[in-house]
Amino acid sequence: MHPIQGTITYVKQELKNAEGGHDWWHIERVWKTAKHIAKSEEVDLLVVELSALLHDIADSKFHDGDESIGPQKARAFLHTLEIEENVINHVIRIIENISFKGGKEAQTFQSTELDVVQDADRLDALGAIGIARTFNYGGFKNREIYNPTIPSNLNMTKEEYKKSTAPSINHFYEKLLLLQDRMNTATGKAMAAKRHQFMESYLKQFYSEWEGKV
Repeated sequence: MHPIQGTITYVKQELKNAEGGHDWWHIERVWKTAKHIAKSEEVDLLVVELSALLHDIADSKFHDGDESIGPQKARAFLHTLEIEENVINHVIRIIENISFKGGKEAQTFQSTELDVVQDADRLDALGAIGIARTFNYGGFKNREIYNPTIPSNLNMTKEEYKKSTAPSINHFYEKLLLLQDRMNTATGKAMAAKRHQFMESYLKQFYSEWEGKV
């Protein structure tokens, strides 16, 4: 079986019961976006596609914060395909380094392929889709939509960020609105700017409605 089609089949099966913001459809969007961004970059497209498809195969948020499970599962699966070891190692390094993690940790690995996939993943946290995913996850965790008495915390450690139970609106300030300045590629930056603007408009409308003004 072709490695991409085989990976799609595997990921769909693994994520069939996943939370709606981290399910197959999230993976498909990131995969499509990564391929779009890759058109303007010099990259190994196989590495980009495999990384996009496997980047959330075992998101640590759903595994008690354990960041080792995803890379382990991805490596075990990739070894079932006829793929060179250097490609597998590159994909695993991307999976290990793609996450935001509160924006507090420096990446220990750099590659253009990582830049592309990271941008694609971050773009799915922005704009209309990003808003939908934020409130879907908040509902999944039974968090408040908004609480004016709980301010956003921009100084969380990585562990505090992972354990946060703050209202969903706080997530805009603690992550989503920070992503525009963390994009890597020219295409990613242009796409992020549009989605960022949409989120700012949404928040303005949200607060006006919260106060009963519109």
